[in-house]
Amino acid sequence: MNDPLSVVCIGAGPAGLTAGYVLGRGGIRVTVLEQDPHYVGGISRTETYKGFAFDIGGHRFFSKSDEIEALWDEILDEGFLERPRKSRIYYKRALFDYPLRAADALSKLGVVEAVRCVASYLRARLRPNPSPRNFEEWVTNQFGRRLFEIFFRTYTEKVWGMACRDISADWAAQRIKGLSLGKAIWHALRPQSSRRPRGQVIKTLIGRFRYPRRGPGMLWEAAARKVEAMGGQVLMGRRVCALERLDGGRWRVTACDQQGRNHDFVCDHVISSMPMRDLAPIVTPPLPPSVLAAAGELRYRDFLVVALILKNEGLFDDNWIYIHDPDVQVGRIQNFKSWSPDMVPLPGHACYGLEYFCFEHDSLWHMPDADLVALATDELVRLGLARPEDILDGAVVRQPKAYPIYDDGYQARVSAIRTALDAACPGLHLVGRNGMHRYNNQDHAMMTAILVARNILAGQVLYDAWKVNQDAEYHEETRQPPDQPAAAPELALAG
Repeated sequence: MNDPLSVVCIGAGPAGLTAGYVLGRGGIRVTVLEQDPHYVGGISRTETYKGFAFDIGGHRFFSKSDEIEALWDEILDEGFLERPRKSRIYYKRALFDYPLRAADALSKLGVVEAVRCVASYLRARLRPNPSPRNFEEWVTNQFGRRLFEIFFRTYTEKVWGMACRDISADWAAQRIKGLSLGKAIWHALRPQSSRRPRGQVIKTLIGRFRYPRRGPGMLWEAAARKVEAMGGQVLMGRRVCALERLDGGRWRVTACDQQGRNHDFVCDHVISSMPMRDLAPIVTPPLPPSVLAAAGELRYRDFLVVALILKNEGLFDDNWIYIHDPDVQVGRIQNFKSWSPDMVPLPGHACYGLEYFCFEHDSLWHMPDADLVALATDELVRLGLARPEDILDGAVVRQPKAYPIYDDGYQARVSAIRTALDAACPGLHLVGRNGMHRYNNQDHAMMTAILVARNILAGQVLYDAWKVNQDAEYHEETRQPPDQPAAAPELALAG
């Protein structure tokens, strides 16, 4: 009698835990290995400091897929809050509603500037760039040069640490898909109806979203518990350091614990959400030198969050604010109480998350925590978003490899790695944001994991997870046996 299939999932983020949950539900023995010693959820985890809870970024729960929404409900028994979405852009000491509201923008930009923006937009639409190659050209096509300069350049260059002309147009098409100035103005005059089918909603313009009471980490902690309840393991503090394909086609995964001891796990399939750059060098038999060189050239943007605790309710009630001000380093500010009141345990207090985008080799990344708290305090006060006497305390969380960079040549590098792995490593499956070097949000990452899990359960390739496009729709048509599930439904990127 054959032994049951076994699977190792590398990473306990949205992709790894979704794969573990779907496979466990299907009777597969799963081990999930997570490098972090304390938190599951990856970049979608929720950290805590003195009872205050905060995200690593902000994570809206909204999907165009009823299946993903239902899976969230299935995993999180406690259910979700429904929260109003409010975000604004800080520009020249004024806060502009985002999505755009015509009267608000007109009054704050002034008539002359507003006319210039509209004229610039009309010029772009009359004479568009037929083949935009970079972020600057793509956004100018959609919004006009003037709005690009006002509302896109500064923030985007803070996020990526590079000029907008050096960022691939792929990233813009993925993150701002379906939105233009004309659609933003139309939305301001005629907001999207909550009764519209999910597939027709422009994600950037949604007015409400769901959210776990104590942050997204609640969902992934519940997923980890359910994986274990189904007989799986979720092992923390395990850094995968080697993958070896054995005679007979099985895999040996070696993980190092916090005491420096190695642990081996032999399995039939490996599902990896670890950064592609880190995966390629640890595979045996070794990949060709050209492929290892391509992996080494993949780049990532890191960032850190400074969570500041204030003794009042705060001076703004937005979920988050984009900071389009080149005189400060902070790029975005989260207001965690506006995500959920339960994130802040003390009445009359607030907690803001100031996000700084950097590289691991930057001086900012290596700045002592106390100095980062002082920097964030100074910048929040300088922006007029807090009073110095109200700021009580702060904590710092660093997030390496937060964003895969879409620079020139990244597609060719990813393609070379994929081709080599497909040829030499059957049974090794890539999922999620860093696993595929694609700017996935959590529902997109979940869908790639669901498709891979379905292939393993079926014992054959029914779906290509790489066919989940930037808007997380699965387009490839496959012929499936009658007892196999239908193709994955459309879903959108969540925040």
